[in-house]
Amino acid sequence: MEHHKTYHSKKLHSEKGALLIEGPITPDKLANYEFHAKLTAFRPSQKQHEALIEIAGLPEGRIIIARFHHTIVGYVTYVYPDPLERWSEGNMENLIELGAIEVIPEFRGRSVGKTLLEVSMMDKQMEKYIIITTEYYWHWDLKETNKDVWEYRKMMEKMMNAGGLIWFATDDPEISSHPANCLMVRIGKEVNQESIERFDRIRFHNRFMY
Repeated sequence: MEHHKTYHSKKLHSEKGALLIEGPITPDKLANYEFHAKLTAFRPSQKQHEALIEIAGLPEGRIIIARFHHTIVGYVTYVYPDPLERWSEGNMENLIELGAIEVIPEFRGRSVGKTLLEVSMMDKQMEKYIIITTEYYWHWDLKETNKDVWEYRKMMEKMMNAGGLIWFATDDPEISSHPANCLMVRIGKEVNQESIERFDRIRFHNRFMY
């Protein structure tokens, strides 16, 4: 499968000034931008910047960023699932994972995450993919947002809906370990029935759960 990437962008206005939501971004461009020191949800900011540059260079890798002047203040990543995860079992070329989405505290609550997802889906290539994201409550920034687990879950679900991702059932043990955890999925318009059935077999290892 060829992974074509077509650049799109959108301006988002806030009281702090205009943000440019753009991507997929090339590794070279990513390396030249400043990476905000508060983007630390998954690893220290410098390491995260390096990880995004690496993902952008992968054939299927996609990075959409929110940029304030020359500084990256938010991003979303798309990449093949980790080989150690259930979602890679089918070796499906047309299944990619929304692996991470992060926005610095100063720009939260301003539709940045939602717009990152909207710009992601402007690329027609995304209609060829099954896109998944696994949401685990222990990754959520409950302290910074001052939300409880269910309020945060509702917020995440609403944001993912903006990108066309909706809740899907699964018997995955890690997701099933807490009721707030969830699997969200977007099945592109060009995905064939055989791929959908293969994905269903990955979602449910216990055939009685279908």
